Amino acid sequence: MELSDLNAALGDPLLESMTFLNEVAGRHPDAVSFAAGRPTEDFFDVRDLTRHLHRYQEFLSSQPGLSDHDVMRTLFQYGRTKGVIHELVARHLAVDEDIDADPESIVITVGAQEAMYLALRVLCRDERDVALAVSPTYMGFSGAAKLVGMPVLRVASGDLGVDFDDLRARLREARARGLRPRCLYVVPDFSNPTGISLDLATRRRLIEVAEDEDILLIEDNPYGLFTGTGHGERLPTLKALDRTQRVLYLGSFAKTTLPGARVGFMVADQRVTSGGGAAGGGAAGYLADELAKIKSMVTVNTSPLAQAVVAGQLLEHDYSLVRANAGAIGVYRRNLDLVLNGLRSRFAQDGSQDSSQDSDVRRIHWNTPTGGFFVVLTLPFPADEALLERSAREHGVLWTPMRHFYDGAGGGENQLRLSCSLLTPEEIETGLDRLADLLTRRLSELNLARPVGLPA
Repeated sequence: MELSDLNAALGDPLLESMTFLNEVAGRHPDAVSFAAGRPTEDFFDVRDLTRHLHRYQEFLSSQPGLSDHDVMRTLFQYGRTKGVIHELVARHLAVDEDIDADPESIVITVGAQEAMYLALRVLCRDERDVALAVSPTYMGFSGAAKLVGMPVLRVASGDLGVDFDDLRARLREARARGLRPRCLYVVPDFSNPTGISLDLATRRRLIEVAEDEDILLIEDNPYGLFTGTGHGERLPTLKALDRTQRVLYLGSFAKTTLPGARVGFMVADQRVTSGGGAAGGGAAGYLADELAKIKSMVTVNTSPLAQAVVAGQLLEHDYSLVRANAGAIGVYRRNLDLVLNGLRSRFAQDGSQDSSQDSDVRRIHWNTPTGGFFVVLTLPFPADEALLERSAREHGVLWTPMRHFYDGAGGGENQLRLSCSLLTPEEIETGLDRLADLLTRRLSELNLARPVGLPA
């Protein structure tokens, strides 16, 4: 069988990149890994699974009209395609995010990854439809778009996290080519891969542009709870600011409950009519109902047992994932501080560096996210697959080349992403020592002085 006879996306460099990164990690299991954006394992406890399951069972048993057989069927059978914990998720959104969501507008998905696929699939009517995404972009969204067959137009991030001039230009160009822009994918809080967050003014302006340009915003929010040390209250999500149903909101319990449950959700409260518009068409239902039709042909439903574990945690903490994740939030704040402080101590300006005009090319610098899992380093040389292979083999440290997040469009060639979520303090210090050794050796080979490190 020839690869050319299979889905064209299978030969895409993006999917091959993911395979390469997994293979490198597999060949060097003892390396300190700053590569994976996985949640901390400090609070995993098998006893939580049974406790949360029993808590949800008790909740179901207390509901009027539900018999013991109904409770058993809810837990053991396939279940409702849109999910069985939608009402609890709606309460969580009200408590933690100030989002007023009709439970019927919520679809419980197999992770946020399925939610991305469903959203793109439902919006892709024909070959004219395109999505947009702020670049660099989470690889999972790019991959889902390729499988759907929906081109993604890249929008520059600029200084604010979204370059509005570039966004308008991409929209104009697409329409001039006869294309139909449907949505913009954005991660407003501590985005993967850059760690960038949008300020409040940018969030409001983004919604205004979406209304003006008649596109939807796909808001992905896996990291929003994880603010850094000393950064105060969280900013409102786009969905909390949305008054005209311009935002499709994607949530995940992978980082806040447990990744193994594979439970995510989407708030899709846009109204859909059967033709002729709201005035002349049939009765309006939620976009969530149309998404459920597609889901029924993809995964049928999301595991009720996995949903039950999530539900039990929500019930135990009065629907607040902020309260449920108090310990984990502290770990992520500690780890982010350790990485940023560790970079400063290893690449600090010490006055020994020549201040000549070409000194910038010898500079290693990094951004300073206000929360989340990720930090991006910019180097005076390529951070490519060859350097990663050497980093793993000779120095025992893993990271992610940023160019993989640009989907082959160019960009990030001299950057790498560090993820600090899964590591212990000792591993962070060891990993940064190894990374510093790698970068210092590479600079020496290129006849560059030890870098001046200035946080961006």
